[in-house]
Amino acid sequence: MDALAHLDGEIATAKRLGRYRTYLNLERRADLASRAIWHSGEGDREIVVWCSNDYLAMSGHPAVVGAVTEAVRTVGLGTGGPRSISGTSVYHHALEAELASFHGKPRALLFSTGFGANEAALSVLGKKLPGLVVFSDELNHASIIQGIKGGGARKRIFRHNDVGHLRRLLAEHGPEVPKLVVFESLYSMEGDFSPTAEIVEAAEEAGALTYLDEVHTVGVYGATGSGYAEELGLRDRITVIMAGFGKGLGGSGGYITGPEAVVDAVRSFATSFVFSTSLAAPVVAGALASVRQVRRDPAQREAVRARSAQLKAALHERRIPLVSADSHVVPVLVGDPHLCKRVSERLLAEHGYYVQPVNAPTVPEGTERLRVTPTSRHTPDDVTAFVDALDQVWSDLALPRA
Repeated sequence: MDALAHLDGEIATAKRLGRYRTYLNLERRADLASRAIWHSGEGDREIVVWCSNDYLAMSGHPAVVGAVTEAVRTVGLGTGGPRSISGTSVYHHALEAELASFHGKPRALLFSTGFGANEAALSVLGKKLPGLVVFSDELNHASIIQGIKGGGARKRIFRHNDVGHLRRLLAEHGPEVPKLVVFESLYSMEGDFSPTAEIVEAAEEAGALTYLDEVHTVGVYGATGSGYAEELGLRDRITVIMAGFGKGLGGSGGYITGPEAVVDAVRSFATSFVFSTSLAAPVVAGALASVRQVRRDPAQREAVRARSAQLKAALHERRIPLVSADSHVVPVLVGDPHLCKRVSERLLAEHGYYVQPVNAPTVPEGTERLRVTPTSRHTPDDVTAFVDALDQVWSDLALPRA
């Protein structure tokens, strides 16, 4: 077997199917907010980004930038080791205490990535709870899937947001069987919320623990911005809440919050946590400043929710089809990988708008889409101009209307 030729063939197949990913060389600047400089082979160009997860534009907020700058000057960049070997700083301690308070939980634990948080926590629960059965929504994130696999527990997959199916699966296991229901509050590729209250009720009736991924709702929902569970008044009824800083909080890293026993078990037994270099102290300082800013000031989340409502109304008026209109994440349905890429390319080349196409296998084949994410720094005029451009491209390519 010619290994390198085989890999070339795999890449060629991805390109033929419209699944080959390309990446823009972007210079995001705090002063530009929703705009960025695109460094291409044809020169530099200012574009408007419509696919960033920096929903509240916290990555460039003065409080965050100031905290990071001060921490770099004070302690330098890296921590010099994993958490157990010189990698725990005063910033890590302060942020974990802040996060526990933020979510109303006894304890919190930081990770270098959100992916790592899910992988570590779920793998430990699977390994350390004998006989555990994990019930997982079929559209759960890859990090959740990886964590469940790593734990080795038996898994049962319930249809997306189908509480009736979840109840039937739970009923197949007696009260003596330990159970864990794992789901997300907001599925970012679908743009839809889970029926969180109904899932929690079903889990409680079956005596199951719950694990909720709030990555895409933290900062945007809830009276203090701690997520969708807070908005619904359900935080106290959920066992473990996981989230991160790479979306609404504008930084990087992930975390879990929950009971002392769960958090300490993950801290003690998760291989990826124990042997990974800890988050850089200035990054942690920036995350701490972001959480504190979000908790005391609702202005950014009010702005992003206003812009998303405006965007959805304008798309509805133009009859441009959406996968869901539930949330601040607005997935525009194209349904073909090559057309999805063409829409993205034309928006960029002709109008200066960057929206990454999302094709299979990230989403099911035939449901290819543009995942549009307005931020708090997009203006009403930005929304109007973007919808006008998308409507023109939609007509030029003769795409079907809703």
